Amino acid sequence: MNNTLRQIFRSGKFVTGFAIFVAILLGTLIYPLIITDAPLTIIGQGTFFPPGIYVSVYDSLGSTRYTLDLGEANFNRIASRLSEEDRIAIKEWLVAAGIPEADIDTADTQKLLTQWEENFDAKKSIPGMTNAKRNYYVRLDKSIDGLLSAEGAILAQANAETGALEQTGTVEQSDFVNVQQVANVRFLPLGTDNFGRDMLTELVAATRVSLIIGFVAGIIATLIGLTLGLLAGYIGGPVDDGIMFITNLFTVIPSFVLLILISFSIGQEQRGAFTVAVVIGFTSWVWTARAVRAQVISLRNRDHVNLSKLSGHSTVHIILTDILPYIASYVVMALILQISSGILAEAGLSILGLGPKTTDVPTLGLMMNWARIYQADIQGRWWAYLPVLVTIAMVTFSMNLMNTGLDQVFNPALRD
Repeated sequence: MNNTLRQIFRSGKFVTGFAIFVAILLGTLIYPLIITDAPLTIIGQGTFFPPGIYVSVYDSLGSTRYTLDLGEANFNRIASRLSEEDRIAIKEWLVAAGIPEADIDTADTQKLLTQWEENFDAKKSIPGMTNAKRNYYVRLDKSIDGLLSAEGAILAQANAETGALEQTGTVEQSDFVNVQQVANVRFLPLGTDNFGRDMLTELVAATRVSLIIGFVAGIIATLIGLTLGLLAGYIGGPVDDGIMFITNLFTVIPSFVLLILISFSIGQEQRGAFTVAVVIGFTSWVWTARAVRAQVISLRNRDHVNLSKLSGHSTVHIILTDILPYIASYVVMALILQISSGILAEAGLSILGLGPKTTDVPTLGLMMNWARIYQADIQGRWWAYLPVLVTIAMVTFSMNLMNTGLDQVFNPALRD
C-alpha cells in the first residue's frame, strides 16, 4: 500500500490535479469561516455591481480629509463620467464642424475636451442638424462645463425651523479620504450578480454544493455500476444476459435525455440538491457497469480465482477478496470520472432550468442559469459568468488530471 501511494504521488499529473482540487476544496471550507454572510443574501440594491472596493459615501463625508494635488485626478474624474455615447457625439459634432476624423481620439479625454472647447459654438449652423440634436449638444456643453469646473460641491441641510437649506460645508475637488478610516467599506472582488448578491460568497457556496452533488452522484453511479458489473462478469449466464439487457436499454436512451425527463417529472419544489444528485447517480452508471464487467471477465478464470472456487469459498467471498482488489485502482479512476461527470451534469441541468430549486442553495449551474437569463454576457458583465466557467473548468480539469496520473501508474501499457 505504501509503495502504491509513493508511485501515485510521484506522478506529476496526479500531484498537479490533486493540488488544484485540494486548493479548491480548502477554499470552500475556509472562506465561510471568514465571511459568514449567507450566500443568497442581497446586499446591493441593483444588478451587476462591478468588482471593486465599495466605500460608504455618507461615512466618508465625516472622515478626516486630506488635500492631495494630483494633476491627473481631475481628468480621471472627467474621463469616468464622460460616457462612450457622449464621446461619440462629440466626435460627430467635431467632424461635422470640419475637424479631420483622423485627428479625433475619443479615448484621449484631455485632447477630446480641448478640441471641444476650442471649436464648439452653439450658434454655429451645421447643415442637416435638427433642432433636437442642436439642443442635445447645448446640454452636453453645459454638462462638460460642470465637469471642468474647479469649484467644490456644497453640502447643505434643511433648517429645522424655516425649512430653508443652509450650507454646512464644502467638498473640494482636491479632498481625499483614507479608505481605512471610513467606517463602512466592503470589498467585492467579483462584484454582485443580477440580484445584488456578493458573487464571491455565492461562488464559494455554489462550488461546495456542486462538489457535494458530484460526490453523491459519483458514489451512487459507481456503486451501481460496480455491483452490476461484478455480478454480470463473474456469474455470467442468465444473470449476465439480464443485466446486459438492462444496460443496453439505458445505453440506447441517452443518459442526459433520461436525466432531463426524470428531473422535469419531479417538479421544481421537490428538486433539492440531494435529489438532483441521486437522479444523476441513477442515470450515470451504465459505462461503469460495462467497463467493470469487461475487467471481471478477464479475471474470473485466473488461477487464484479457480483455486478459491476449489476451496469452496462463496461467490460473494470470491468477488470481494479475489476479484475486487485487482480492479480497485480502476474503480477509483471510474469514481473520479463519475464525480466530474456529475458536476457537469448538474451544470447542464441547471442551465436548462431543471436543476435544484433556486430558493434553496446556489450551485455552479444555477449561477450560470441566472447569468444567462439576465443577459450578463450581452451586457458585458463578465464577472457574473466567467468565474463560474473557470471554477467548473478547474474542478473537472483537476479530476481528469488525477485520473490521467492514476492511469499512468496502474496501466502497464502507459508506464515509462
